[in-house]
Amino acid sequence: MAKVLAAIKVNPADENVDLDKLVEKIRDTLPNEYEVVKWEKVYVAFGLYILRIYVTMPEELEGGTYRIEQLLTGLPEVSSIDIEYVTRTEAF
Repeated sequence: MAKVLAAIKVNPADENVDLDKLVEKIRDTLPNEYEVVKWEKVYVAFGLYILRIYVTMPEELEGGTYRIEQLLTGLPEVSSIDIEYVTRTEAF
């Protein structure tokens, strides 16, 4: 069965947010059908970093990335998110 892979840019609420802890909180927040398969810190400017996470979900899941967007923007450590791309994959 194929899955969908979404690359999501997570903008922290401020520069003091620990991105490693934020990843763990995101993993705990997401329901079981979602899985964070990879994440990375991305340098923006002047010592500021954002978080890019790669999340897989079942292909037949209704609503696409809407549920992820709602869950992530509800976290106090998250200022905003951007869905960078979504692709179908059988690799996971």
